Amino acid sequence: MTALASALQGLADLWFLAPVLALAAGLLALAPLGAQVLARGVVFIDLALAQAAAASALWAGALLHHPGLLGTQLLAAAGALLCAGLVAWLARRWPQQREALIGLVYVAGASLALLGARLDAHGRERLLALLAADVLWAGWPQVAVLAVCAAALLLLHLRWPALLARDRCFYPAFALVASQAVPVLGLFLVFVALIAPALWMRVGWPLGRAVLAAAAAAGLGLWLSWAGDWPSGACVALLLALLGGLSVLAPRR
Repeated sequence: MTALASALQGLADLWFLAPVLALAAGLLALAPLGAQVLARGVVFIDLALAQAAAASALWAGALLHHPGLLGTQLLAAAGALLCAGLVAWLARRWPQQREALIGLVYVAGASLALLGARLDAHGRERLLALLAADVLWAGWPQVAVLAVCAAALLLLHLRWPALLARDRCFYPAFALVASQAVPVLGLFLVFVALIAPALWMRVGWPLGRAVLAAAAAAGLGLWLSWAGDWPSGACVALLLALLGGLSVLAPRR
């Protein structure tokens, strides 16, 4: 018992392990979805679903008295699932205008988020945190949730890729993962974690190599945040955006 307590105390002392593992799990969960986003040519979908999750979380804080982490995440998941159903219907009903319509859904979600933030005394801070979360404050419960998401998405990507390519699987999976990732990583970081590894996969890199490169960029972003006392979410998102942009210089395999 004493050895177990000592081990747990040692893990608690290594506080930076939680944000590092949260980033790693987030990248592993989001990269397969990002490949599907680029294959479908609907880049706005990740912003729309992530914004719907953020708006739902803000309204939960505005209307409920201390909803708690579980309640906030459940409402965020519900909002993202509703948005996923709407986006899937728009894409099937008007395929030629789908990107423009999904962009309007994103703007509507952002507007609802702003309205929800005004109803909460701490709405401005929560809105900022949902846009660019401070990853250094990620805790072990969030790491566990993202790890489960990563395991499920990797299993789908490696074992049943055709199933993930189907709309009936892709849209709910995307909504659930985005709703869990946005409160921990923030909307900006979720977007670049989806797109940056997927861009390298489009030029021929396997999933593992693309995720490792993204993890290295994310680690450098965390170090810059710590060294310069800068916001961690913004630093990591900036490094991942640079990594994704460099993919245009790589020869396509």
